[in-house]
Amino acid sequence: MPWSLKEIRDAIPAKLFVRSACRSLMYLLRDILMSAMAFSFALNIDPFFRNSLVESAVTPVGAAICRWAAWAVYWWFQGLIFTGIWVMGHECGHGAFSDNKIVNDVLGFVIHTPLWTPYFSWKISHHRHHCNHASMERDEVYVPKTREDLGIPDLPSHKIDWSELFGDTPIYTLLMLIRQQLLAFPAYLLYNVSGQKNYPKFTNHFNPNCVLFTRQQRNVVIVSNIGIAAMIYAISRASVAFGFGAVLKFYGVPWLALNHWFTMITYLQHTDAYLPHYREKAWNFQRGAASTADRDFLGWQGRFFLHDVAHYHVIHHFFPKMPFCKPNHQRHRSKGLWR
Repeated sequence: MPWSLKEIRDAIPAKLFVRSACRSLMYLLRDILMSAMAFSFALNIDPFFRNSLVESAVTPVGAAICRWAAWAVYWWFQGLIFTGIWVMGHECGHGAFSDNKIVNDVLGFVIHTPLWTPYFSWKISHHRHHCNHASMERDEVYVPKTREDLGIPDLPSHKIDWSELFGDTPIYTLLMLIRQQLLAFPAYLLYNVSGQKNYPKFTNHFNPNCVLFTRQQRNVVIVSNIGIAAMIYAISRASVAFGFGAVLKFYGVPWLALNHWFTMITYLQHTDAYLPHYREKAWNFQRGAASTADRDFLGWQGRFFLHDVAHYHVIHHFFPKMPFCKPNHQRHRSKGLWR
């Protein structure tokens, strides 16, 4: 990596670093409005398709099929909308939503808490991930397993039977993929799964005294915990008032979709056969930031609903405070500034 961070920054138009709270709020309000519209649509699914006129027109079985198809459409789009809202909280955590720290933290906490993310706790560990990405010793997440971890002998490649070590295991791979897509982020928060292996056992994002946090950060971790505790109370009360099935259909499944999209995007951004990780002194910040991948994800839906979060990840690792500012991204993309 021959360029300094300053040289890389100087090659990018200065206006792309300008943060605008007004513009960010417009995108956030757009997402909230879309979520409300999707919720309103979902409220009418069961009454409409269980109507006797509809059932007589398409038969009860046909009405049931159409009803679940409508729920699938709701889950798909509400899941994308939830993910886009989560991305806005992620922008707050980096200080990219606004140039005002209080605005960033208040909105970030309000956005992330209903989506079951402990805002301040995750913000702290995510910042360390950005500072140390691709370092085997210091990165926070997606630290690859070593030969020792996998039990691979320390032999030249031509002497190892790779097909024996990594044979085709479709059922196992499918089960691991399902587990990853639905549970990876909660497992990381709760048990440090895929995190730094040098951390003590039981390291998690909810213990203010664990190795992830300094003594000065203890209070904000507690604030994050209070937010999650409030969510547990709110969901339990909603389940009593409206029924667990209703809460699951309107909120739970879209939240699982959020977990799926967020996990898939971050996994693809940080995992590729050609992305290196570095040990000890071979690592520096520029090398680590460059060891990520931009992904053309979900076409127009990824750009519109997810705020291009998958499309511009490399530059995000170099300059996390650069706002998402979609119009500027589109305007300058053809000039090859991100390549």
